[in-house]
Amino acid sequence: MFIYNVKISGSKVFKVFFTIITIIILLLFIFGVYKIFNNADSNFKVLDKQKTDIIDINANNYTNVLKTVHENIDSYVGKQIRCTGYVYRLIDFKDNEFVLGRDMIISSDRQSVVVGFLCNSNDIKKYKDNSWIEITGEIIKGDYHGDMPIIKVKDIKEIKKPNEDFVYPPDDSFIPTSSIL
Repeated sequence: MFIYNVKISGSKVFKVFFTIITIIILLLFIFGVYKIFNNADSNFKVLDKQKTDIIDINANNYTNVLKTVHENIDSYVGKQIRCTGYVYRLIDFKDNEFVLGRDMIISSDRQSVVVGFLCNSNDIKKYKDNSWIEITGEIIKGDYHGDMPIIKVKDIKEIKKPNEDFVYPPDDSFIPTSSIL
């Protein structure tokens, strides 16, 4: 039977513990620096990709996005969006202008007003008033009785009237971040 007598010195334990912690912190620092420089190129690619992504606007966020874009036109110029609505024309519109309209409920007895984005497309002449369409386009800054965001339509197609054809007033839950929209 062997018996070992081990004498532990407090200063030696501290030195070993301090050395191990220092090595761990140094390894974490090196790993962090590596991840930062290794992923730098991919982060720039993600930012570039966001500029070309098409943002879908639906009945739930329609009026929030509409309000935000009108309030911050310059932040949204060049953004690509896709949304649905019906063709709505006013008497003073040019042949290629229309509003991508939605009926916004303004009272409990379901009274509504037409809201929507002013759009510009030469292909709109093929579509009758009140026909439902889906458009994809780019937000530009235009002029219609003052500065206004206009969607320059790149793609347009006729669709069936959706189940959710009404929208509701903006609820200020939409966070305006032009890098997302």
